[in-house]
Amino acid sequence: MPSMASPLLLPLYSTCGKIPSLTASQSISVEKLRRFALKVKSTETRECTANDIFNTNSRRDFLGLALGVSTLFIHSFDAANGAGLPPEEKPKLCDGTCEKELENVPMVTTESGLQYKDIKVGQGPSPPVGFQVAANYVAMVPSGQIFDSSLEKGQLYIFRVGSGQVIKGLDEGLLSMKVGGKRRLYIPGSLAFPKGLNSAPGRPRVAPNSPVVFDVSLEYVPGLDVDEE
Repeated sequence: MPSMASPLLLPLYSTCGKIPSLTASQSISVEKLRRFALKVKSTETRECTANDIFNTNSRRDFLGLALGVSTLFIHSFDAANGAGLPPEEKPKLCDGTCEKELENVPMVTTESGLQYKDIKVGQGPSPPVGFQVAANYVAMVPSGQIFDSSLEKGQLYIFRVGSGQVIKGLDEGLLSMKVGGKRRLYIPGSLAFPKGLNSAPGRPRVAPNSPVVFDVSLEYVPGLDVDEE
């Protein structure tokens, strides 16, 4: 980003007279200033015209000042807008109201150590092992930070449930769900990601064999839900 100091120190206008110039080691005396003032009054006194103000040097200085000031305002405006924007809100399957309701939902723990709470119990069939399912999911670390989400991708996740195409905790959790249901899965490290997942911009790292949380909704089971509803 170009320095803002230099353009802003340029004068906003030029005088018609020539003020004695100073170097870093010189200073102008009071007597010189007095003589200069008398000279301006006693000689041909006239108003500064546009040509006087915008002579070659002054015009170059003025343009430099204008460019510096406009750049400053642009950067300041962008910075203000950026600072005023709230953090990006990622789409979720469980909003604030849902989170409060979940506090009163009993936790179910399976023999494998998987735990879950039903946000909504579905009314359709449960998927048999090996059947394709279409689901939405939001994957989080225990702190609530999202590291993966079908909602952000804008498409359902389709896979064969119970066949090892996803982590063990998700397979197990979906098999006991019914179409139309929504569930929060608390997946222990032994049923999650053995090798972990690398971090990405705006997404946390998942350490190997660390617990994760999945909100998942079972949307439909192709070839099954229509026939048995």
